[in-house]
Amino acid sequence: MPSRRWQSGRSALNREVLAYVFERFPKFSQTFCYREIAELFHQGVQPAIFSLRRPDFGPETTWDDSITSRVHQLPEGDVFARLADEASASLPKAARKTLHEWRGKPDSLRLHQATYIGARLKKSGVRHVHTHFAGMAARTVFWIRKFFGINYSLTVHANDIFVPPNFEIGLPEILSSASAIVAVSDFAANQLRGRFPENAGRVHRIYNGIDCDQFKRAQFERPPLILSIGRLISKKGFDVLIDACVLLRQRGHGFRCEIIGEGPLLEELQARIHRQDLREHVNLAGPQTQSGIAARLSQATVFALPCRIDPDGAMDNLPTVIMEAMAARLPVVSTDVGGISEMVRDRETGLLVVQSDPAATADALSQLIGDVELAQSFGGKGRTRAEEIFSIEKNVHALREIIAL
Repeated sequence: MPSRRWQSGRSALNREVLAYVFERFPKFSQTFCYREIAELFHQGVQPAIFSLRRPDFGPETTWDDSITSRVHQLPEGDVFARLADEASASLPKAARKTLHEWRGKPDSLRLHQATYIGARLKKSGVRHVHTHFAGMAARTVFWIRKFFGINYSLTVHANDIFVPPNFEIGLPEILSSASAIVAVSDFAANQLRGRFPENAGRVHRIYNGIDCDQFKRAQFERPPLILSIGRLISKKGFDVLIDACVLLRQRGHGFRCEIIGEGPLLEELQARIHRQDLREHVNLAGPQTQSGIAARLSQATVFALPCRIDPDGAMDNLPTVIMEAMAARLPVVSTDVGGISEMVRDRETGLLVVQSDPAATADALSQLIGDVELAQSFGGKGRTRAEEIFSIEKNVHALREIIAL
């Protein structure tokens, strides 16, 4: 989906005041990061952008060249090793000693990436770094602060805090070192404050943002279209949705169900559809561009995402696709997992059901596809709520206040 251009007549803040470090930018499955950067540019803040890995454009073709052309992707192989060594020569003795001590450790690359990026940030006068996810990029900015004294903040999302990986520089160290911690839901913010009370005063909640005006009003076409979007993984509950469709067919409903996305469960889900003879009702549509997703939302009757908590604790927190569906004035059927209940108000903007329950999911879907007036009422209230709490302009302003820009 095209980003809003920043106003050409507005004087930009010094682009070297702020930098972003991403593991991968842009990344098709993380459009919320792109939208945040685009809105910063719109507000006159032009941060330096570093990507540790190659961008993943996916099927998207509308990324703004004025932004993507500014991304500094780190070099690889021998070229990177030579440049990192050159940068390390200017480090204080203690930092060079740390580099030597970490040589050969599994995460030693993060220190060299920090040296490479930090030397450039220091030279250009950057005063603050922001990153998303308590993962690879966060561990890199942790070392940037250690080596160069540049403060950082980070936005945490879902599995990076719910089931954090085991690294020597892990979640506790990353959070303790950050000047500010942004959680994208009250659920996550409160969990962090409870688990890490020493950091509670630096935890803030800012929802991911969208531009609601980029989503057209849903037309509620017939036969009803049940739309779902997401990576084809267990925590999304697509198998539950497919089983719910079996029940809808048994009850005599005429409907279509489309699941947009790709992922490791593609073959398993396709086999489930074939096994239950749902080929005429359920379609795995593959990945779509943001403009394609917006178009399908405008043609749907209800948006369904029966999220669940996996046995290892992995779960969704604030699925972007739900806020996009709300912006399109669609009612939402989902579960009370993570921060979803902060998005969807049960029996006001949608219906929340028990996780991993095809019958409850089918009951909710049946209610909405069978009563268009109720679906439209929920959808209209959802749009109002999306405008109130998911405004990209307002939420980026809140982030700027936290990091003093």
